[in-house]
Amino acid sequence: MRAMIAVLPGDGIGPEVITEALRVLAAVAHRQGHTFDTHLGLVGGCAIDATGEPLPDETRALCREADAVLLGAVGGPRWDDPAATVRPEQGLLALRQMLGLYANLRPVAVHDALVAASPLRAERLAGVDILVVRELTGGIYFGERRREMLNGKGERASDLCTYTTTEIERVVRVAARLARARRGRLASVDKANVLETSRLWRQVATRVVQNEFPDVRLTHVLVDACAMQLLRAPADFDVIVTENMFGDILTDEASMLAGSIGLLPSASLGDAPSDGRVHPGMYEPIHGSAPDIAGHGIANPLGAIASVAMMLRHSFGLLDEARAVDDALSATLTAGWRTADIQAAGGQLCSTSEMGAQVAQRITMAR
Repeated sequence: MRAMIAVLPGDGIGPEVITEALRVLAAVAHRQGHTFDTHLGLVGGCAIDATGEPLPDETRALCREADAVLLGAVGGPRWDDPAATVRPEQGLLALRQMLGLYANLRPVAVHDALVAASPLRAERLAGVDILVVRELTGGIYFGERRREMLNGKGERASDLCTYTTTEIERVVRVAARLARARRGRLASVDKANVLETSRLWRQVATRVVQNEFPDVRLTHVLVDACAMQLLRAPADFDVIVTENMFGDILTDEASMLAGSIGLLPSASLGDAPSDGRVHPGMYEPIHGSAPDIAGHGIANPLGAIASVAMMLRHSFGLLDEARAVDDALSATLTAGWRTADIQAAGGQLCSTSEMGAQVAQRITMAR
């Protein structure tokens, strides 16, 4: 096949991990005879420096034209002024909204070779295979923000969290379809004992699953209980669906099950086209820009590489190729290669580029 991919390395360690993701993608293309046309664009802090905008018009046009978007990370201390009206994260939020990417898929699994890298005891990690579906274009991150003076007695700030029935329905449907294809269990996470948005969320989730997915077992979990359960008995979860901010926080917590946030990929998807064409989406590791280690060649590229596997699977329908990337990544870890963040599991310490080369080599040499 032939596809066009918008590549947005972004800030911090973004360019380093995306370089290795592209190395792996090139290995897949060479072995399987595909052509992936990659075009670079600016987003985040580097875009602000170059153009004054976190998502320049050129990048918007590139991403609209692309079959998929591969992103590194945005942000860093040089742009981290709370009083700034233009911030790197605005580019990422605008991309999600512009492309209609409302469902963020974040898989969390524990590799046998990395059990020692997790702060949890090994017996708590057995059988952990979780897929979190985070609503991505609604909630408090997109609500009205206000800040005002209080007659010389300080300030008042507010962030409005809103959800509509339609926004909840569509992301719950995505999660329920995925649960149906896995173990048939769906946990909907909310704060319905306090928040009106969560009460609507629970009501809509119940109706959608009961009426459209009667074969899926739905449970409701309060977000604080979910945070506890992710550490106490994480294997109890199959698919989790939740709102924007809750999903952001819970998946960062869940990354410690796997051993490092540097391992986890994500896929941001909208509605699938009805004519069977490629399914546009944005793919990125869930880690941030990690400016403290940027440029040192020690960042873990496996989250970005696993994001390539998700792109091959969800946007292009290349299931064998996606499996080849996942298998090569797994074999590299089994062989003992470790970036600094997962060195606690023991093995051969390697650089960002060495880790990428190991995964790409295994794809090239696979029988």
